[in-house]
Amino acid sequence: MAATTPATKALDAAGVAFTLHRYGYDPGAERVGLQAAEALGEAPQRVLKTLMALVDGKPVCAILPSDREVAMKKLAAAFGGKAAAMMKPADAERMTGYRVGGISPFGQRRRVPTVIEATALAEALVYLNGGQRGLQVRLDPNAAAAVLGAVAVSLVA
Repeated sequence: MAATTPATKALDAAGVAFTLHRYGYDPGAERVGLQAAEALGEAPQRVLKTLMALVDGKPVCAILPSDREVAMKKLAAAFGGKAAAMMKPADAERMTGYRVGGISPFGQRRRVPTVIEATALAEALVYLNGGQRGLQVRLDPNAAAAVLGAVAVSLVA
């Protein structure tokens, strides 16, 4: 598995410090983020998942702890919209350039508005997908939010 992905290139270009962490990706896992947290030996609130969604039909990205579920009404409200729905996996792959299970918020083909769960910013370091299944980047969540232009909001139910 290559360590260079569009995500790691984007982080390098932005001057963001990060470390790479590989784990045994389980394609059959019911909840990929929780499986990653367990494989990495990390608390689920420090392993963040990247969700691609639509708010009033427009693509957005939401980042939240792997053990939490996004509240669709809160997600829509975060973007000033009325309705939110998860993006279809094939559409998410086409838009981001990544495969489901390996979608990173960094280095996506098309940059979309992004929000991050506010509680994640209290962690010293978090893990986010590095652009491949089984590859995570560990970094300061505030640096991640800054490079993404992400707005911190309450997203969880």
